Amino acid sequence: MRIGEIAALVGLTTRAIRHYHHVGLLPEPERRPNGYRAYSIRDAVLLARVRRLTELGLSLDEVRDVLAEDAGREPAEVLEELDADLARQEADIRERRCRLSALLSEPPDATGPVSPALAALLAQAPRTDSPSAAKDRDHLTLMDATNSGSQEIFTLLGTLVADPAVVELYERLDALAEAPVDDPRIAPLAADLMAAVPEELFAAIPEDGVVVTGFKEALLAEYAPAQAEVVGRLMDAFMERGRG
Repeated sequence: MRIGEIAALVGLTTRAIRHYHHVGLLPEPERRPNGYRAYSIRDAVLLARVRRLTELGLSLDEVRDVLAEDAGREPAEVLEELDADLARQEADIRERRCRLSALLSEPPDATGPVSPALAALLAQAPRTDSPSAAKDRDHLTLMDATNSGSQEIFTLLGTLVADPAVVELYERLDALAEAPVDDPRIAPLAADLMAAVPEELFAAIPEDGVVVTGFKEALLAEYAPAQAEVVGRLMDAFMERGRG
């Protein structure tokens, strides 16, 4: 068969077949005296398999691997492995679509899909426009995404965020945005924030803490100097109590 004939037989274009030759997926057949390629039934069977595998979504590299592994194997065995691989891909696609659906259902200012534990925590938090509260939500989302915060920690924080007085603490922190680092309001606010933390939370902190190297510095850089002084004192006291 000539290239146009085998292309029509297996449902491919001559351009596709030439590309398969170019990438080494299909060996070049012998040529006739007139220079035309002479394709065999074996070539047609191989091309038909390539077409079916690519229609199933496999890349050409994956097709090449499948064909190489198929040598000497029963067709049923190959198909079973291919079916299992497609099932795994299908499960992965379902999971990704669930995540996408969660994203689409969130309000425009949402931080993205979070764990059930953090979702429950954020649902308890009082509504506020406080910039400091918004920072806390971002930090909790980061802990959640990096597995730095456990479900137990988020559950215990629920006691804190559900307290209406937490809004006042956020507002006091917001009020320090333009204050100097020696502002007399810093020490009392840090003490009040520490006092608001449930005692059970300290026992839930791992021995090595929940703050990775560099995180504290990066976090404090997001605050104004006086605010960073409060948050820094709180973090130091928090980690000290956790180790104790």
